[in-house]
Amino acid sequence: MARADLTRLTGNGNGECGGDDCPNVYRTSSGSFVVQGNLSDAFDPPGGEALVEIPEAVLREAVRALGW
Repeated sequence: MARADLTRLTGNGNGECGGDDCPNVYRTSSGSFVVQGNLSDAFDPPGGEALVEIPEAVLREAVRALGW
């Protein structure tokens, strides 16, 4: 899946990163979400999975973008 196939819900220039490519939430065409953030080593996830950490403000921005 290419980034161009995703709908970016956050990072519209109003957050701490401005328009840069830092923690963001994207929505896929199937309705699932892709989260971009800093790698986390909080615990070892199962194979094929990864942990990322995003600020609360990024998640709140995504919820607002979805109108929830």
